[in-house]
This record gives sequence, structure tokens and C-alpha cells, in this order.
Amino acid sequence: MITIISGTNRADSMTLRTANLYYRLLAEKEDNVRLLSLENKQVWERGSEMLDIEREYLIPAEKFIFIMPEYNASFPGILKLMLDNSDIKKCWWYKKAALVGISDGRAGNLRGIEHMTAILHYMKVHVLYNKLVISRINEEIDTAGYLLKPETAE
Repeated sequence: MITIISGTNRADSMTLRTANLYYRLLAEKEDNVRLLSLENKQVWERGSEMLDIEREYLIPAEKFIFIMPEYNASFPGILKLMLDNSDIKKCWWYKKAALVGISDGRAGNLRGIEHMTAILHYMKVHVLYNKLVISRINEEIDTAGYLLKPETAE
């Protein structure tokens, strides 16, 4: 199973639009793809909602795609809270992850991707060497979550 994680809890975010785009494209090729949005999720404690997320999205996944916006040269705190409150051995050890950074600026969250890479390596996750940074995300994806530029689709 592949789990795509939309790494912010902000409503109506470009992160979730990007994650939905990834989901649509990947679901055409793979059978078992899930999308985890952190919007309206309570992951700051190991309560019932966090345990449900683990059971449904994290433990069964073999691979992850993290879609991460830039927050102050890193990534959102809600994503770090989810990592911190999950069962690291069951959810993360020896699994694979691809990282996608998005921003409306020029760097596409490059610093946040490097920060996340260090954290995931500590958690024994194999991080794909090629990381995708998408800058000026508002020029790449429209409000419905579709690509605006044919070059990006290629």
C-alpha cells in the first residue's frame, strides 16, 4: 500500500490539492493507494483518532509520499506531531518515502525537505534520493487541483 500524506492542517490548502493530484495520477496505475489529509485531525496525542490513522494509513503502508508546504523554512508542526505521536517501529521502520516540497516562493521547500529527510533517516525510513521541489505552486496547480502547465505534467 502507498499512503500519500498531505502535510498540513490548513483548510483549502494547495498542499491538499497537490496531494489529490498525486492520488488521482497514482490511483490510475496502482490499486492500493490512500490519501491521508491532516486537516481537522487530532494527532497531537495518542488518542483514538491517532490510533485509527495508524491502523488505516500508516501501519499497512509500505511506501509514503509526503507532500509538504514550507512553514518558516521547514514543514508544518502538525506533520511533526503526527510523526512524534505514532508508533515509530510499527509505522515507519524500514519503509520507503518520497518527499515533495511545495511553496509559492522560489525554493519549493527545499530546507523543509532536508529537515524531514534527517528525521526520517533517524526513524529508519529509506528516503528516495530524488526529491521533488515545486516552487510557485499557485502557477502550477489551479483551484480545482489540476495542472496548469503541460511541461509540469510531463
